[in-house]
Amino acid sequence: MDVYYFYNYLSSGWMVLQAIPLLTTPTIIITLLSPSVREITQLESYLSRSLSLTLLLLSLLTLLLTGSLPLTTSLAQPSLASGVSTDPTDPTAPYAVPTLTLTLVYHGAVAFYCWSQYTKGLGMPYFLAACVSALLVAVGGWCLLFATGDGRINRKTGADKRMSGYPLKNKEAEKRKAKI
Repeated sequence: MDVYYFYNYLSSGWMVLQAIPLLTTPTIIITLLSPSVREITQLESYLSRSLSLTLLLLSLLTLLLTGSLPLTTSLAQPSLASGVSTDPTDPTAPYAVPTLTLTLVYHGAVAFYCWSQYTKGLGMPYFLAACVSALLVAVGGWCLLFATGDGRINRKTGADKRMSGYPLKNKEAEKRKAKI
């Protein structure tokens, strides 16, 4: 499995995993995260269920816009046989890179929020959520650097393709010039 597909499926799976308890049992989630045991209000129930529906929709949109779920009914098309690429001209997933970027920013914001709540002493669920979101940020960042057509890091050498000779020597460019 390609890392790009892995990121899309893992990101969507994590959002669905967060959404299901919020949709089915908001009382338990509010009780776990609340410092005191009390009955939840109608507003808390509405907001938790709205958040879960939003997470489910975001998960589905992530899979659709990145091309992980094909939008066509025929699997015999040549563009689907080669898989989805992050090339902006690919007709199967024209929004792959923007969706990757937005989900990366989303998971980064969630990781920061959960980590800040954990450091306030609010419990282990925040720590676990921060770790999973940080993992998704790391994998998404890797995909943004290496798996996109606009990636600026060379896969073979690991060097930045935009390197110049100032103020340090660019040995990679000198090697290429010596070959020519």
